[in-house]
Amino acid sequence: MILIAESGSTKTDWVLLGSKGVTKHQQTLGINPYHQNTSSIINIISSLDDFGSVTKIFFYGAGCAVDEKKQIIKDSLLKIFPDADCEINSDVLAAARSVCGREKGIACIIGTGSNSCLYDGENIEHNVPPLGYILGDEGSGAVLGKKLIADILKDLAPKEIKSAFYEKYKLEYADIINKVYKEEAPSRFLAQFTVFLSENIHSPYVSQLVKKSFSEFFERNIKQYDNHISLPIHFIGSIAFYFKNELQMVAKETGLSLGKIQQSPLEGLIQYHLGE
Repeated sequence: MILIAESGSTKTDWVLLGSKGVTKHQQTLGINPYHQNTSSIINIISSLDDFGSVTKIFFYGAGCAVDEKKQIIKDSLLKIFPDADCEINSDVLAAARSVCGREKGIACIIGTGSNSCLYDGENIEHNVPPLGYILGDEGSGAVLGKKLIADILKDLAPKEIKSAFYEKYKLEYADIINKVYKEEAPSRFLAQFTVFLSENIHSPYVSQLVKKSFSEFFERNIKQYDNHISLPIHFIGSIAFYFKNELQMVAKETGLSLGKIQQSPLEGLIQYHLGE
């Protein structure tokens, strides 16, 4: 039996595959080796129901791009599944295998953060570093929220947008500064305001803010794949999914060809591994 885990910092989906498809699906808390130690991760994995005889585990997760962090996940899994062969991969490879399958393409993630890669049909051939929401993460929920908040606080957003924002969130200047600079997870705090952007996407100001950030994503990430930008460009993530129209408009203006746009990589990963 094959066990697939697709994990973010918030939740992990665990899917058991048999010869005929999915036999069990369960969710646990998210797992990220940058935020949790081996003991904490083992406790999360231990909360799973009995998954029976698992022979192979494919774990895809945030924070699993370097060997040291991969080993933390592997050691934790082997405590619960000592006889399983474990393969630990990044969330970027999860996106690539989900949307590209075994075909060459460019796979992107645009959610709270953003990332991209050139995929050769099996592995990541090239990855432009995302750099996080301060130095990069163009197009992401955190960056969209950052741009909105900055415009509101600097009195650059239209009056009707400012009024609607403060009516919805009841935040003071000091609250925002404290959340961004003093509390944990400022990227998640900023990304929550994409709900407001989605609700007000009819505003020319909001539409332009979103499209400009997507344009920056294409310019600073996708175009660095040089001679490969004629390949289909696929997207995974909530921001790409819910702002699909704006993403498609910017791609057309930039002369790029979009492929799939999906909210989650899970279904594609299931199909990828069923093919094995």
